[in-house]
Amino acid sequence: MAQSPVGNNAYIPFNDELMDEQRQEIYEAFSLFDMNNDGLLDYHELKVAMRALGFDLPKARILEIIDEYDVDGRRLIKYEDFYRVVGEMILKRDPLDEIKRAFKLFDDDGTGKITLKNLRRVAKELGENLSEVEMSAMIEEFDLDGDGEINEQEFIAMCTDS
Repeated sequence: MAQSPVGNNAYIPFNDELMDEQRQEIYEAFSLFDMNNDGLLDYHELKVAMRALGFDLPKARILEIIDEYDVDGRRLIKYEDFYRVVGEMILKRDPLDEIKRAFKLFDDDGTGKITLKNLRRVAKELGENLSEVEMSAMIEEFDLDGDGEINEQEFIAMCTDS
């Protein structure tokens, strides 16, 4: 089992490689799902925290993580170890996979296109008060084939500036 540092000044690997926003997301996920505020996550808390960060891992993998970092047999993982595991996973993410995952969040009806209706829904969910004209202009700007919708390739091009 890996020994993890103890205390407030614990060394956390990948700290310099993660962006501030990523560090904050990891902290918030841990804090939010540490239901009993004991500074530890059990299996269920870990699974939900990982899912909130975009990692939908099978039960066997979650248990492997817990077993790797569990030091006292209680099957719990502390923040420093959670940070280490999630930080490593974030750094290994394929940016193209992340873009495709984001596309699917817009394309909730599974048409393979982002329509004005899809964009309207996402804007509402995010609390953005965009006019129909603004949303239409967004689609028009990135609609390379002129069909009035954004397909996955157009979305990828928009996100990668290619």
